[in-house]
Amino acid sequence: MPSPAEIAWLIPLLPLIGAVISGLGLISFNKAINQFKIPVAVSLLTCLGASAVLSYAVLIEQVISAHTVEHLFIWASAGDFTLPMGYVIDPLGAVMLALVTTIALLVMIYSHGYMSHDKGYVRFFTYLALFSSSMLGLIISPNLLEIYVFWELVGMCSYLLVGFWYDREGAAHAAQKAFVVNRVGDFGLLLGILGLFWATGSFDFNGIALGLQNAIDSGTVPIWAALTLCFLVFMGPMAKSAQFPLHVWLPDAMEGPTPISALIHAATMVAAGVFLVARLEPLYSQFPFIGLLIAVFGTITCFLGASIALTQMDLKKGLAYSTVSQLGYMMLAMGCGAPIAGMFHLVTHACFKAMLFLGSGSVIHAMEDVVGHEPILAQDMRLMGGLRQKMPITAITFLIGCIAISGIPPLAGFWSKDEILGEAFNAFPLLWGIGFLTAGMTAFYMFRLYFLTFEGSFRGDNKELQQELLVAAGKNNDDFEEHHVGKIHESPSSMSIPLIVLAVPSVLIGFVGTPWNSSFAKLLDLDEAIEMASHFSWNEFLPLAFASVSISIAGISLAFLAYYLNRIDLNENIAKRFPAINSFFSNKWYLDDINEKIFVRGSRKLAKEVLEVDAKVVDGLVNLTGLLTLGSGEGLKYFETGRAQFYALIVFGGVIALVALFGVLGT
Repeated sequence: MPSPAEIAWLIPLLPLIGAVISGLGLISFNKAINQFKIPVAVSLLTCLGASAVLSYAVLIEQVISAHTVEHLFIWASAGDFTLPMGYVIDPLGAVMLALVTTIALLVMIYSHGYMSHDKGYVRFFTYLALFSSSMLGLIISPNLLEIYVFWELVGMCSYLLVGFWYDREGAAHAAQKAFVVNRVGDFGLLLGILGLFWATGSFDFNGIALGLQNAIDSGTVPIWAALTLCFLVFMGPMAKSAQFPLHVWLPDAMEGPTPISALIHAATMVAAGVFLVARLEPLYSQFPFIGLLIAVFGTITCFLGASIALTQMDLKKGLAYSTVSQLGYMMLAMGCGAPIAGMFHLVTHACFKAMLFLGSGSVIHAMEDVVGHEPILAQDMRLMGGLRQKMPITAITFLIGCIAISGIPPLAGFWSKDEILGEAFNAFPLLWGIGFLTAGMTAFYMFRLYFLTFEGSFRGDNKELQQELLVAAGKNNDDFEEHHVGKIHESPSSMSIPLIVLAVPSVLIGFVGTPWNSSFAKLLDLDEAIEMASHFSWNEFLPLAFASVSISIAGISLAFLAYYLNRIDLNENIAKRFPAINSFFSNKWYLDDINEKIFVRGSRKLAKEVLEVDAKVVDGLVNLTGLLTLGSGEGLKYFETGRAQFYALIVFGGVIALVALFGVLGT
């Protein structure tokens, strides 16, 4: 009987088969397939569930005996060149497989309740299965070229899912923005992959690392070229994992259905960039400058996301900027040469962030019964409040997520975030200081979200405020009074059960990564785990942990005073006293405005100028050529008399003219 690793190729294949069958059914028998949405959903859930079971079998196998299983075949060859494809299973891949299939399966179950009344139900489940398959294929890819194939498939699926409600202008624009921004990063990634192949003759991760070092030592590749290639490859993760300045697509991706926000922001698309940097650790570890660069980008992203989240009133966008910030923490760890810490935070963050997004979807689902299906109203926290009494399961799980992401022990976020801050303190103390400050900001804005949403009194029935928000957003509120007013209620079991399931690892999974005896580190790199345990010191751990928890508690306390007790008016005390800073944060560091002015308007202006050149110069030359041909034809037709004597006279005259011309030139 083959081992789980021997048949791991089935993990991405099973949901792909389900997606292809349902997709072909939608194309060929659209109306019939949409009428059988429950059987289609069950079949896709079964495919993904089978992948999840196999993924856990692979993980258990790796936990028992960590080893690498690789199966390759020659996909293309020409002379001495061969291009292998296949799959690889190792501890890092096993962890990611289990994580992705778990989150994807829970999101798919949740989607049954969230999307039950949507006319695109079957199409949505098909996209989910295809998206999951693409990410799973990326994880088991054995080389950069195969990763790039699945990398683009993940990008295509994100475009389809973010723009799922394509009849909404906001969703269509968000999908285009995500696609274009990711193309920028992917172009750099492709150039880097091709450049590394030119320098090393390999697409294999270890082969590239060894080959580039040998090329530098032999002088065939200068150090500046090697650094450039490494940075070009990093551009792909910059876009996928929403690192500054290519982060701008991710908050706008909230225009897609909320289950997609949970899947994209927790374990799939944004995790792909962090995963690729971890895969390329043998390459990046050779160049401390690239490590510093990654750490700096991660730190900027970390602070940027948190600072913008402070001012957000849209529940989903607040969580989106939180994701940007947490991805910055992960990249900070990668830049500090601590990929295990970065991957550990990726795992813990996936659990509580998926729960938070699904919780926000539960809230929005309930709010739509009161304020209608306009996202501006259903997602604005100024219309929420007091939901804990009506939605206890959603409130409790959301609170657990807030505590976890704030880094309060013993929940999962404390162990992973504290490990990153500890690594940053030893490597780059300045960057640690920024990450430390961001930890307090994280605790503040997360509990701000919680108190505004679940505590206090309900504000959703304030018609004047609803109209004011619609007008401020430039929306037409002519049909404002037509909204059916229902009651706030807890979500159905298909939506609440995934929240309860995710709450368990959000509380407990951090214990597998305790710094004095990290089972997570032992799985990924036993030698590194032994070294971590041997260098662990309570005298170093406790002060840093105490400082981290203290600043988080300070952030929670400030949010409690301002938004629960209403003892502090932050608008009066901070926003109005420092309007420039408040405007800077609320306008997202003006990065969208800068992109609009430089790239969007600039490219349009360039396109118009190119069009002018095309119309006046290129078309002018073509038209001139046509006129000359027409004119010469008109003139020459009079010489076509049909008389041989006339043609002989012309030839004779031509000869005399040539003789005269050569005679003049000769003298």
